[in-house]
Amino acid sequence: MVISKEDFLSYLYKLSQENKIQVIIPELNNINNNNERTFYFSLLKENSKPELNSYRTVDPAKILFYLFREKVLPVAQQFPQRIVLGIKECDLKSIKLLDTALTGSGFIDPVYKAWRDNTLIISSDCYDIHQTCSCNLVDGLPYPTEGFDINISSINGSLILQVGSDKGKEFLENLKKEFTIREANSNELEEITKKRNETLEKLNEKNAHLMTDKNYSEFRKVDMTLWHEESKTCIGCGACTNICPTCYCLILNDESESNSFVKVRTYDSCQWYGYARVAGGGTPRPKMTERFRHRYLCKFDYMVKNFNLLGCTGCGRCTEACAGKIDFREVVKKVSSAVIKV
Repeated sequence: MVISKEDFLSYLYKLSQENKIQVIIPELNNINNNNERTFYFSLLKENSKPELNSYRTVDPAKILFYLFREKVLPVAQQFPQRIVLGIKECDLKSIKLLDTALTGSGFIDPVYKAWRDNTLIISSDCYDIHQTCSCNLVDGLPYPTEGFDINISSINGSLILQVGSDKGKEFLENLKKEFTIREANSNELEEITKKRNETLEKLNEKNAHLMTDKNYSEFRKVDMTLWHEESKTCIGCGACTNICPTCYCLILNDESESNSFVKVRTYDSCQWYGYARVAGGGTPRPKMTERFRHRYLCKFDYMVKNFNLLGCTGCGRCTEACAGKIDFREVVKKVSSAVIKV
């Protein structure tokens, strides 16, 4: 289905004003000295200019569903209806993992589930790549294939809409009542395929030297000497885990008062010395190298065994955020190469 970009954004703005639905968009925040752009999620306003088909935002979509700090007991009685626009495939894959971890296997995080249930996800293709993007290295693609309610692909001032769920179908039916929508023709569909392939070619060319045999389950066998070498500049700040779209470790704080029982959830990090420390002061991984190694094992071994999903989606945010200038992709490559020699 095809609609003009102007009509589509006009409809979203109308929903935000008349129906009081929160519409969250990716918006240009800054262009640095290297002419590299950064995007952040923000609320749609009258003069907003959503960036729909560039690369992912600096902040992961996780922060919209699993907040840095949030009261989880008592659970809020109401959550706002929301539309999140422009989520990328790497974040969709992370949401799939979080859904499995936080709403599956007999455990349900009620607050996370409430945010998910009240949010319509409108994803979009990537027609450009960030210098740290690496979804192709972890079986990903620069365009969504599942997990969205609606996906949009831009072409010549118009948007091609693809429905991915019942919620998306309902949204599209309501949209048809307001604006003219037509079927996409073969030329438009071919153009979308061409754009997608061009982006994938960019990724493959950029990351060709970082390809691995994906023997992730053997990472634990690699000698600690290599892990020590790769972790030399790590300062244990936790930036990588906070910005990672699939990390969900938490600290549950008791903030109860005399007349109320309150529990507040905040992010924890396996890269901090105090992570999993017990009352007697013992900690399972007192050395930085051990904690550094654990993060890679978590993404490529533990999460695969627990959820049958890789914990890395190739978004590249950890590399971008790292104070020690550690390139996650390069570490994975070196460890993978070491596995072959074991």
